[in-house]
Amino acid sequence: MGATWNETPSANRLHIGVFGKTNSGKSSFINAFTGQEVSIVADVAGTTTDPVYKAMEIYPMGPCTIMDTAGFDDESTLGEQRVERTRLAAQKADLAIIVFSAQPVSGESYEEELKWYTWFKERKIPVLLIINKADVADAAPLKNYLKEKTKEDALAVSALTGAGMENVREAMSRRVPENFGNRLITGDLVTEEDLVLLVMPQDIQAPKGRLILPQVQTLRELLDKKCMVMSVTTDKLLPALNMLQQAPKLIITDSQVFDYVYRNKPAESMLTSFSVLFAAYKGDLPYYMEGARQIDAMNENSHVLIAECCTHAPLSEDIGRVKIPRMLRKRFGERLRIDHVSGTDFPQDLEGYDLIIQCGACMFNRRYVVSRIDRAKAQNIPMTNYGITIAHLTGILDKIVLTLR
Repeated sequence: MGATWNETPSANRLHIGVFGKTNSGKSSFINAFTGQEVSIVADVAGTTTDPVYKAMEIYPMGPCTIMDTAGFDDESTLGEQRVERTRLAAQKADLAIIVFSAQPVSGESYEEELKWYTWFKERKIPVLLIINKADVADAAPLKNYLKEKTKEDALAVSALTGAGMENVREAMSRRVPENFGNRLITGDLVTEEDLVLLVMPQDIQAPKGRLILPQVQTLRELLDKKCMVMSVTTDKLLPALNMLQQAPKLIITDSQVFDYVYRNKPAESMLTSFSVLFAAYKGDLPYYMEGARQIDAMNENSHVLIAECCTHAPLSEDIGRVKIPRMLRKRFGERLRIDHVSGTDFPQDLEGYDLIIQCGACMFNRRYVVSRIDRAKAQNIPMTNYGITIAHLTGILDKIVLTLR
């Protein structure tokens, strides 16, 4: 089951994370930059606890999500938990802003900020260095220090007066990852006036009166491409095909009915699924394909982790908690161990797992999904996703079309 549609899915926005020590002025900076009261501001260390996510339009970058985070030096009773939430926000950041105070506490060092700077740079996440409170202290010494340490020019601003905010906007726009927002769900599989058939079963998992997010996003992209689109439920597949004067160029189906649609589709029609398309759109398709091949090496003593993004209450015939486990146990036996995690719960230590199966991740931005993939790669754990797993287990993975990036 995927997330349902909302007006502008946060997962598709540019995620801008604001990081720094407690009382460095992160929240004040965000409020001044956005011109809105996004975050609570107070002269009390640790005012920001859980990260604050604010979706908004920022010219010229377009739809963005601003993430205000707890200070990474939070030493309060709940400090470690707050810092862990900050680390999670960092994994979602497409662009990171590290805020320094031009008026530091006596004897304060900047080692922690520089560690975070290095962490972002190692992951090829662009970083912007901001020196706040430049209205009450000389920012020049700190600018020179940061230039020496990072080879980058920090920007001096004042959240109180608004000075320097236009320079921040320009610097941010220059740091937006190249081609961000230009990824296509359907790649080059179809173009203008191609006929596309969407097979979308509306079973107990489908929310009443709504479509799930991958279906909506795919449909919108096809309409933007000027394709001709027809949508049916599984039971209307054959009547729909009989009505058409020509076979669809592409059929996109829900993965759980892959086998049925494959057996009944026209030979000339290409076939894929929403989940398979999202494997490339949100993840690392070659790594997922390699992970699927590892399924053949598993046995009844293997250990599998199934990770879904949604936090909905599991329903009967849930694809991640019922259908995929049933398919795996049918092949490898009931002793096969399967763990489930949902939302942002994902183990740091993946040792002991023989395979990770990730959902389509429509609720997460690509940066966060890639952080999971990188963790699996670093620990040599195979990883794949729902649609590719089902296609492999039904024996049609080599007969569907993929979109490589």
